[in-house]
Amino acid sequence: MAEARSLVSVRTLEAGEEARWDSFVERAPSATFFHLSGWRRVIETAFGHRTYYLIAERNRTLTGILPMTLVKTRLFGASLISNAFCVYGGPIGMDSASQTALEEASIHLMEELRVPLLEFRSWTEGRAEWSSRSDLYATFRKSIDPSVDSNLKAIPRKQRAMVRKGIQNGLSSQLDEDVDRLHRVYAESVHNLGTPVFSRKYFELLRAAFAKQSDVVTVTHEGRPVASVLNFYFRDEVLPYYGGGIRDARQLAANDFMYWEVMRRACERGFRLFDFGRSKHGTGAYDFKRNWGFDPTPLTYQFRLASGQQIPELNPLNPKLRLLIKAWKRLPLSVATRLGPWIVRGLA
Repeated sequence: MAEARSLVSVRTLEAGEEARWDSFVERAPSATFFHLSGWRRVIETAFGHRTYYLIAERNRTLTGILPMTLVKTRLFGASLISNAFCVYGGPIGMDSASQTALEEASIHLMEELRVPLLEFRSWTEGRAEWSSRSDLYATFRKSIDPSVDSNLKAIPRKQRAMVRKGIQNGLSSQLDEDVDRLHRVYAESVHNLGTPVFSRKYFELLRAAFAKQSDVVTVTHEGRPVASVLNFYFRDEVLPYYGGGIRDARQLAANDFMYWEVMRRACERGFRLFDFGRSKHGTGAYDFKRNWGFDPTPLTYQFRLASGQQIPELNPLNPKLRLLIKAWKRLPLSVATRLGPWIVRGLA
């Protein structure tokens, strides 16, 4: 093992190597959409965070990658995350030596930057000496049948009735070329939940970076947008990622109708896996996805902690944050939309 490891070198991704990086991601079975190089320029430009995208090589052959973001704000402190603003991450190695080399390089970088926390958002626990947490998030993934009708019938009866209610209410869906309606709807949606909103620029950058791997599905009622979602596409998967609805959406069954339209459109395009993303245990989003017939799979995030540090509790289930959430909900939407991007850059 020591001899094999010595043959692996680790360095930073250089400008012009993005296609080589992404080709590796497409081939590596355990890699995800969130390992793609496009996230690097999006995060750097939208949030001003420094990124460290590491490559492992053996005899000039790329054998592993690790995307990392240094999230550092006055309000929330500093952490090194793979990958920030993403649900999945961590090192991807074609062999154990490459995997180990990337992990050792990340620990060295953590120490060099004097960051108190290193976080890998990998699927499973694989580092015995690291701290782990698997009780906060679960992911929801389910196969898409080639038949549109079969997918509709596979939705549990009560939730299927909500989809039909949306149809009866005259809802329709369109693909948007820009993020205008998406950002307006999303801003209202997260404000109602007491969560800061991302900037419009962030959504624009995501669409530009992943122009061929994303779309925006917006649901309207009598010409008015009531729900909207930004979707990513990777291999045979569709990942509805940033979505929400205005206050009237629930009464109109717009959210159920929206996700059905995403599934229907993906099915017709030949995609075969629906990734509903992660949700926190004990939340309405968690229950919503289970009601759609998706089984939760716990996500085991792992942390390398500096001496005396603990896993952070930056989530709405933390009792210390509940008062802040209630106060945020009382802010006028226009004020929350202006302040949100400044705060949310630290909530990666």
